[in-house]
Amino acid sequence: MARVVLEHLVKIFPEKGGPGVGAVKNIDLEVEDREFMVLVGPSGCGKSTTLRMIAGLEEITSGTVTIGGKVVNEVLPKDRDIAMVFQNYALYPHMTVYENMAFGLKLRKFPKTDIDARVREAATMLGLEGYLARKPKALSGGQRQRVALGRAIVRKPKVFLFDEPLSNLDAKMRVSTRTEISKLHARLGATMIYVTHDQVEAMTMGDRICVMKDGNIMQVAAPLELYNHPDNLFVAGFIGSPPMNFFRGTLRRAADHVSFVEDNPGGAPLTVALDEALAGKSSIYLDKPVVFGVRPEAIHDSLTVASPDPGRTAEVKVEVAEPMGSETLLYLDTGATTFIARVSPTDRFDAGQKVQVTFDLTHAHLFDPTTELALK
Repeated sequence: MARVVLEHLVKIFPEKGGPGVGAVKNIDLEVEDREFMVLVGPSGCGKSTTLRMIAGLEEITSGTVTIGGKVVNEVLPKDRDIAMVFQNYALYPHMTVYENMAFGLKLRKFPKTDIDARVREAATMLGLEGYLARKPKALSGGQRQRVALGRAIVRKPKVFLFDEPLSNLDAKMRVSTRTEISKLHARLGATMIYVTHDQVEAMTMGDRICVMKDGNIMQVAAPLELYNHPDNLFVAGFIGSPPMNFFRGTLRRAADHVSFVEDNPGGAPLTVALDEALAGKSSIYLDKPVVFGVRPEAIHDSLTVASPDPGRTAEVKVEVAEPMGSETLLYLDTGATTFIARVSPTDRFDAGQKVQVTFDLTHAHLFDPTTELALK
């Protein structure tokens, strides 16, 4: 078993004349055997520090790291049965691809026949058979990263740790390499913990995603659960590209329904009539401030909607139109809030144009502006 459990994990970096800087703040996380767990968040959120504590490269201030049922706080990195793939490849420039991949096994005094079999098996898996005699300087960035992956694979460890391994690759190579890593996980059936700041990588690769901010865990869930049911404003805004739109305002009762009314002192406020589901969640927030969140794909050009609901339709101004080929991103303005709509690529829009948009509330959320928690 290669289950990884973090309990009350804390990391404080000493600070001269101060209490220290809390990089990781009392987090708990369970990574199941054979699971692909992604740690994602902005720079400085503590994700790489957490990974380094699992690897034994960073001293733990308090709490425990358990790998395969054994607490490893005092175990040396080389004895934890983990393999780590770094952002900068960390290859030996004077060694060939074969020698780089075999080096760790030679240090552990594996028989030459075993080393050769493992290296060639990993090279075949990664498409490196024709590059074994080359040195790193003769390889592309993507090939070097595959060598780093191969060096980890030959170890056959309990746990693979990835620290932003695709950050140095160009956009096209990132896509192909992340696909290779996902295929490797399916083939090896190993436990993998992967750190990235790129939420697209997180969504496409992880069995589950752990979203971090300021050393705390914001939410741990499957990708679509995070996308469709965020626990708080941070997760809602971080997961998704383009991110969720947020409007600040107040809930008002009018006749037989509840509406969200945007704060817009200088003009006509955006008003959206809530459906029964949202209204039911927000009954105690009537006449109180809330944040209304809706994703770009849930905002439609009213001309493309059959019988648009007038209570959920608003006139707004186009600021910028970005044709993307398969879709067009519209940057729209209510007078108080700029937001994004994802619309059909066949439609044409001009800056300054007034358009009617309709909100699909099946993909909308309400948040408490003080606690930033989703209303449930």
